[in-house]
Amino acid sequence: MQVANPAQTAGGKAALRQKIQSMNPATGEVLAEFEAATDTEVEAAVSRAARAQAGWRRMSVAERASHLFRLKEVLYGRRDEIASLITLEAGKPVVEALLTEIMVVLDALDYFGRRAAKFLSPQPVPHHNLAMKLKRGRLEFEPYGVIGIISPANYPFAIPFNEMIPALVAGNTVVLKPSEFTPQVGLAIRELLDAAKLPSGVVQVILGDGLTGRALTAAPIHKLIFTGSVATGKRIQAAAADRLLPTVLELGGKDAMIVCADANLETASSGAVWGAFTNAGQTCVSVERAYVVRGVAEKFIDLCVSKAKQLRIGRGDDPSTDVGPLIRGRQVSIVEEQVSEAVAQGAEVLCGGRRPPLPGLNGFFYEPTVVTRVNHQMRLMREETFGPVLPIMVVEDESEAVALANDSAYGLSASIWTRDLKRGERLARQIEAGAVMVNDCISYYGISEAPHGGPKMSGIGRTHSRLGLMEMVQVKYLDTDLAAGIPKPWWYGYGFKAQHFAQGFVEFLFGQAPTGRARGLVTMLANFGKKL
Repeated sequence: MQVANPAQTAGGKAALRQKIQSMNPATGEVLAEFEAATDTEVEAAVSRAARAQAGWRRMSVAERASHLFRLKEVLYGRRDEIASLITLEAGKPVVEALLTEIMVVLDALDYFGRRAAKFLSPQPVPHHNLAMKLKRGRLEFEPYGVIGIISPANYPFAIPFNEMIPALVAGNTVVLKPSEFTPQVGLAIRELLDAAKLPSGVVQVILGDGLTGRALTAAPIHKLIFTGSVATGKRIQAAAADRLLPTVLELGGKDAMIVCADANLETASSGAVWGAFTNAGQTCVSVERAYVVRGVAEKFIDLCVSKAKQLRIGRGDDPSTDVGPLIRGRQVSIVEEQVSEAVAQGAEVLCGGRRPPLPGLNGFFYEPTVVTRVNHQMRLMREETFGPVLPIMVVEDESEAVALANDSAYGLSASIWTRDLKRGERLARQIEAGAVMVNDCISYYGISEAPHGGPKMSGIGRTHSRLGLMEMVQVKYLDTDLAAGIPKPWWYGYGFKAQHFAQGFVEFLFGQAPTGRARGLVTMLANFGKKL
């Protein structure tokens, strides 16, 4: 909605300021309303972050890491309070808020706090070329400056923090725009940083919607980290290209699960059900399609249906709830559309497939749904569903499963289920994805050492791990000549002698036979002369 706001534009006219709503997705209750930041306010936040960055980057990595440790202590002390807020505004069960949000951030704070100094220390670059042995080279890592982060609602705490932590420890400052669906979690992030006494201006949190994100992209930031849809990611990349703004884009997935003929079906089916339905399926690394070898398909499907039917749907603050609501009604509609279109094309819904009747709850629920008789002509198997749906396709063998898994516009992650670990790793190497797990799914996201991101339409770059930290720095090669008083043979002073020297030099370095290299050395020495 839009409301009149007394803020003035550059021309002196009253501006219309966007309003965003914090809502409980389990009940549909509006919890609070907030004003979206104007373009002017976004620019002001970036300016504050830029001013703060000068002092922040001068700190040692150890000093910056000390702030991470202090933040870790503050978060640990408020873990239950933050988990309850995440549940209230994002809908997920409290156990998921604790394990997939709070715990992941605590671990990342510890990981980067302890290891960033080593990762960011100058790295020597040995020179293999004999001509360069009197030079000392090293890589140094410098912060970009101000990093903009545009974050989604499905993991409103873990995702922004996992991008912000390496950005900060590397010496950048941050302007964060949380999802318009979870503004209170965004404000809680700001409060945590204040409680940890992070220096003023180092992190700016601006509330807003897509227009606010567009303003942040256009502001004088030095790099942008975006997590969200492919469509929005393309628009951001197009806008960034105009001024060569570096980006990291995590744009989702259609993650495949392959169940081999020798898989432990009890374990695999439990993994499939959790992987498809955790966070109501609103996970970029959810199991969004399963390929099961025919010989075990019937039993696997029966197990998945039986386990899905046992899941309890409801409010996330009810300890008995397994599956909470989706974030908004529009997402429920997308799930309904994909399932109904698949059924019209011959798919069969074995359980679920509807909005459940939940007395007293007017939220955005959809039953855990298992669908069979699917194929790759269906949107359900090609587009990201982002809801609690497990489509299962029967295949003849693992080779067909791999081919179908790779027949996708996405490549974020996948999983292989087999008792033969060597087979699992062999198949994993054939999958076109940024991460593949053998006999588990999703949980690699909680491993701080594991990079996150993938090829194809899943995005650009990586977050998490040492590689994610490297996304937050510019690499500088620094070279020192140890023979400063000696003119270099490749400097000016060209002529026949220089040409013969060059010919001998190349032959000495790269000749195929010892006699050729010796001849080259003789030619070099005979034509070594004074340079300008």
